Amino acid sequence: METIVEYIKVLDPLWIYIAITSLAYIENIVPPFPSDILVVAAGSLIVVGKIHFLLALLLVSVGSTLGFMTMYEIGKWIDVKIVEQGKVKFISIDSIRAVEKWFHRYGYGVVVVNRFLAGSRAVVSFFAGMSRLPYLPTIILSFMSSMVWNILLLYAGYKLGSHWQEIVSYLETYGQIVTIVLVTLFLLYIMSKFIKKLKRSSL
Repeated sequence: METIVEYIKVLDPLWIYIAITSLAYIENIVPPFPSDILVVAAGSLIVVGKIHFLLALLLVSVGSTLGFMTMYEIGKWIDVKIVEQGKVKFISIDSIRAVEKWFHRYGYGVVVVNRFLAGSRAVVSFFAGMSRLPYLPTIILSFMSSMVWNILLLYAGYKLGSHWQEIVSYLETYGQIVTIVLVTLFLLYIMSKFIKKLKRSSL
């Protein structure tokens, strides 16, 4: 990672913008990908005037949003071409529809916080597409989420300057905590559904 960052730092500003935008896009499709660390490193370049805060913020947020909407389209395509045609043999259609129903109820809130859900961003966008959340509100909320998160990352890099690496361990810990919390909540949700099913069958 440090090798990649050091390479990016010596690039022409135009290529720095292209690099951080592209990596922000990729991170939403091929997780886990450490684009957050690269955005912090980019923030450190603002201090020396290599790049500009607002332009970097805009481009990284656009890259993140485009990545989100790419997974959205993939999820939508899979729902139409695979799920609806009954080609998924190892997962019941009812269980998929249950997740989609949940997403229709809480999906906008999940999209708003998706950038803060390290390690599960591609999952959020994928199910947003499968559940076919309305396109325009989804893309707007995704962009807003990206903007807020990237403001924090760029500002952290700006304040830390050449010591931007100090935040890496915090980001890794944050990602681990978020993953544990999400997995725990998911397991509790599955357990609650299973218990309700048992209660219904016993009546």
